[in-house]
Amino acid sequence: MNDILTKQLARVNLYALISRIMMKELDEAFLEKFDSDEMMLSFFPNYQQWEKAKELGRKDLLERFLNVDFTNLFVLHLIPYETFYTRDDQMLETGGANPVREIYDRFDFRVSLEKARAVGPDHIGIELEFMYMLASSEYKALEEGDKEAACELAKIERDFLRDHLLQWAPMFLQNIKAEAGTPFYFDAASLTLEFLLSDYEYLNELITDEGCRYDG
Repeated sequence: MNDILTKQLARVNLYALISRIMMKELDEAFLEKFDSDEMMLSFFPNYQQWEKAKELGRKDLLERFLNVDFTNLFVLHLIPYETFYTRDDQMLETGGANPVREIYDRFDFRVSLEKARAVGPDHIGIELEFMYMLASSEYKALEEGDKEAACELAKIERDFLRDHLLQWAPMFLQNIKAEAGTPFYFDAASLTLEFLLSDYEYLNELITDEGCRYDG
């Protein structure tokens, strides 16, 4: 069980990291924690070699490069919303007909669009935060020995990846890699894409007709 919990905690931490990065601009507190965490840095090889990150203080790095890049990628040039990619007319669905709103309501996942500075609940940062919430609940269930609840949560995660994030996020993330003005967001997009694909594969292997393979 310790191996299962370790694996699950790693999933929780990665969803926490990528959802935060994709949600809104970075701040000095985040960057300070990020720069001091060898594990997180290991996922950002190009950022580690970036001369600007070595030369500039965090405030300058954020104001002159990182937050400018975020605005260009997530606000001005690219559209980080599921419905833009999945609707034939490429229109954003911001109302009650949004495809993820009913799912969020079912699991009492409350989205503060103002806090997230998003116009709809299908923003990539919010969808990743929903996966973080599910993975955290699964971890808690495993910690308490409730494998049945953990299995149900794993199925929900797999289905949400299949029916929502993987329907559009790979295209958006490839666009980020092509348009990124900083190594940080190039690496962030690479990490997010690779993790989503590998996590879906992991969940598919975990879930069987009989339940979930939590025996190793």
